[in-house]
Amino acid sequence: MTQEKQNVKLVDGTFSPVQASDVISSLIDKKINFHKVENLQNWERDHSSDPQPIIDRIKELEEAKKEAKAFIKAMKNSGKNIKIKGELKISIVDE
Repeated sequence: MTQEKQNVKLVDGTFSPVQASDVISSLIDKKINFHKVENLQNWERDHSSDPQPIIDRIKELEEAKKEAKAFIKAMKNSGKNIKIKGELKISIVDE
């Protein structure tokens, strides 16, 4: 029997604001870089491909990163630590 779903615990812990900022920035930066490479590969395959969906996703991620940094900065000023819990949920898609 083939497993159709899988969960991967990506991050789960309590961090200082500096550590939390590093973890979140690294994760978001990796995803942004993934989309940039994807956009370039799409363009190399087909110069008429529409880059807008990828550009929009990159902007969303950059905005999320900005919001996370503002939240973490507020926590840093309050002297509190930050709990981060992130899980990937992987499943098969029939298209």
